[in-house]
Amino acid sequence: MSGQWDESTSGAEGRRRAANGPRGTGAARAAGTPRAGGSRGGAGTDGPADDARVPAPRPGGRAEARRAAQGKGGGRGKGDGGRSSEDGKAEGTATGGRAAARNSRKPKRNTKKIVAWSVAGVLVALAGTGGAIYYKLNGNIKSFDADAISTDRPPEAVADANGNKPVNILLIGSDSRAGKNSDLGGGNEDGARSDTTILLHVYADHKHAVGISIPRDALVTIPACKLPNGKWTKESPGQMFNSAFSVGNSEAGNPACTQNTVEKLTGIRVDHTIEVNFEGFAAMTEAVGGVDVCLPNDIYEGHLNPHLGKKGKVVLPKGKQKLSGQKALDYVRLRHGIGDESDVGRMKRQQAFLSSLMAKVKGEGLNPTTLLPLADAATKSMTVDPGLDSAKKLMDFALSMKNIDLHDVKFLTTPWRYNGPRIDLVHPAVDNLWKTLQADRTIDGEDATGKQEDAPQTPAPAETTPAAPSPTAVDGPPVKVAVYNGTTVTGLAAKAAETLKTNKVTVTGTTTAKNTNKATTTVEYGSGQKANAERIAAMFPGAELTPTSAAGISLVLGKDYAAANPAATGATPNVPAPLPTEVVNEARSADDDICSNVSYG
Repeated sequence: MSGQWDESTSGAEGRRRAANGPRGTGAARAAGTPRAGGSRGGAGTDGPADDARVPAPRPGGRAEARRAAQGKGGGRGKGDGGRSSEDGKAEGTATGGRAAARNSRKPKRNTKKIVAWSVAGVLVALAGTGGAIYYKLNGNIKSFDADAISTDRPPEAVADANGNKPVNILLIGSDSRAGKNSDLGGGNEDGARSDTTILLHVYADHKHAVGISIPRDALVTIPACKLPNGKWTKESPGQMFNSAFSVGNSEAGNPACTQNTVEKLTGIRVDHTIEVNFEGFAAMTEAVGGVDVCLPNDIYEGHLNPHLGKKGKVVLPKGKQKLSGQKALDYVRLRHGIGDESDVGRMKRQQAFLSSLMAKVKGEGLNPTTLLPLADAATKSMTVDPGLDSAKKLMDFALSMKNIDLHDVKFLTTPWRYNGPRIDLVHPAVDNLWKTLQADRTIDGEDATGKQEDAPQTPAPAETTPAAPSPTAVDGPPVKVAVYNGTTVTGLAAKAAETLKTNKVTVTGTTTAKNTNKATTTVEYGSGQKANAERIAAMFPGAELTPTSAAGISLVLGKDYAAANPAATGATPNVPAPLPTEVVNEARSADDDICSNVSYG
């Protein structure tokens, strides 16, 4: 994000500033930051932490790991952005640099860090492939155990006025060493790592979505997680976010632990988790015939392998190009030779790549001939939660998202700042971000549910005094009504109860409805109560009548009643504070120009 979140930079300059303290106000940087993309995150800067409570920076890394331990070969060493295991040991790479690998195709190349790939786009693809491929895809899909998911979870989202619920999908890009992944850059050590995680929130209207990138180096609390041996760990504060996936140190990784960590961090219930590895990503990009990307400058062999000892040849030229397979991996993990050489720019390129892949899939249309290879490639390297463990479940889920326009898919990174070589999430900005999603509001503060085609318009202010309540409302036996507030505006149920009591209607209780996205006030009535329900509806202009199987009468207040009564009730919307302008302005739409905001610094 802009300098508002972090008053330091990354790279060599950032390392000096991380050690020496803040560089002062970041307002000037904030004003000049391009619009699209996300905030700066996860630079993986080397150097000692300036606070004893902050974990020491991880030794080893991409740059030094490529240095020959045996002359020109790969090996282990210290670097500026590499992975490390939880005990701090640097990871080695296969022998030979990238240039040599491209020329001889013999040495293994080290292409680490990849994005949580366009699973949303893949799921849309699945929707058009038809039942004939169920058996094939079912055999591909792997899922993790349901009992590895924490029992201490945020509540499920409530349905809106149309019965729709928002859906939260956790997308994880992993670099497992298992199978063919090591040939693509997964490394030689045991275990799996997760360096990119996106929480995708699909709004209740299923026409809007936003993907939130969580920096890999963000310091968070990792809750209790299940180990491969069946035991559970203890809660551990102050840990790097990406270490949750490594809990248990298995080749398959621990996506359930990452899900538990995200739920604890955000207070948002994760409905589905999807993890895709190197092999799946490479196959997906080839299945779609390549993905359009853009670079602001040429990238040389020496940028992919900083210890090559020379600049080398151009491997990724400046400007627009189509990439697939290994070169696509090179692009999304590219760090050196572009921008400030930090993970900040890399996350921006990953978001741009994800957008481009989604556009490619959507542009192909729901054509089984072209989409079957994509679906097959994705599911072969996919691990999902138990709720998506079959082709049918994936397809049903895909169908629920097929109407989302690319312009209404946004990407951003959590507000953050450096804490030495690590990342702190910025409060209260990040809290407001989570609350915004919990309230199912778009990042610019709009109610996505209110944008549904059948949602009512806000009624104009009444020009005359409301009509007096109908005296027939109290004729005959006493009428009893339960009042429910179907909105996030406080005080409405009490106000409506006053109106009913004034008309000698007995109020049996006031409470909040399970659905707090009710658009129109409704009077629900049971058998034999239609006449009384009509009298109650007359007291609330615009109210609709709905017969139900339940006995009695219920008044469910909607947004129309809230809009007509703000002054009378003194009620205020129970919505989060607006997100800072920098957050909104820097969000990337999936249809933004592929050359915009793909680097930082």
